[in-house]
Amino acid sequence: MAFALRKRGPSTFERAADGSMTLMEHIRELRNRLFRASLAIVVGFGFGVWLSGPVLHLLQKPYCDLPKARLVNGTCNFVQLGPADLFLLQMKVALWVGLIIAAPIWLYQLWAFIAPGLHRHERRYAYFFTGLAAPLFGGGAVLAYFVTSKGLEFLLNVSGGGDITTTLDITRYISFVTNLILLFGVAFEFPLIVLMLNFVGLASAKRLFGWWRVAIFVFFAFSAVVTPTPDPFGMTALAICLSALYFGAVAVAFLNDRRRGRGREIYSDLGDDEVSPLDLTPEPVEAGQRVDTVAPVGAPEPVAAPAPIERRYDDMT
Repeated sequence: MAFALRKRGPSTFERAADGSMTLMEHIRELRNRLFRASLAIVVGFGFGVWLSGPVLHLLQKPYCDLPKARLVNGTCNFVQLGPADLFLLQMKVALWVGLIIAAPIWLYQLWAFIAPGLHRHERRYAYFFTGLAAPLFGGGAVLAYFVTSKGLEFLLNVSGGGDITTTLDITRYISFVTNLILLFGVAFEFPLIVLMLNFVGLASAKRLFGWWRVAIFVFFAFSAVVTPTPDPFGMTALAICLSALYFGAVAVAFLNDRRRGRGREIYSDLGDDEVSPLDLTPEPVEAGQRVDTVAPVGAPEPVAAPAPIERRYDDMT
């Protein structure tokens, strides 16, 4: 008994990549992917509501572990200035946790909509940079979490006197910690910009390494401006980590240049302001070949007179 195999048509990805999809089909695909991403975020938000309590407790630990933290019945003493502040804070934390939990789904939906418009090598670079972005952001967040305790200890020792009692507002404290985590996480993505400049051919590894003094100065100035605490711990830790990541990115750029054979071009061993060597050895001038005389130009032939106008047109024209 024979079964006829039904021939499968091109997939949605193939039709979007070759441009055969209509505008309405693109809009319909965008609607479906936005619905799936929103549904995943809603489900993640449900888990975030359940995990908001432990997450808040984890964010409070940098302050609660300090000796100057006021303890009431063995717990940290935070205050809320409004009746709904704690509830709104829990919802905000639940939303952030939901976005993190649902990140694989909504990021995939976003990528599935954008990827058909990219070339194959561009998709390969996107996989590489996305695979590095997540651990770099996580490393910056972990560093910010440990730097928070040092910064709070410095600030409380400076501002706290014998007759001053410090009690932190829970909303402003959580905003302070999350902003610091977000800032460090985004700052750790800077090496990806360096690698992108090298991968697209805008800057070679040798040139990037020549900018290391300027890069270190920019890192310390950037850390001093954007770090929300005036303590030296956060600024120094962020600047040192950014410098280390910069040199790591330059090392990867050297490997990429060696793989592509960059730097082997002519005059590649010369500096930008160095004069190229010139070969001044005189060469003998050989005698040229004999040039024949030019033949005289003949007289032009006579031009025939035009026919009368009545002979050039018939009755129809």
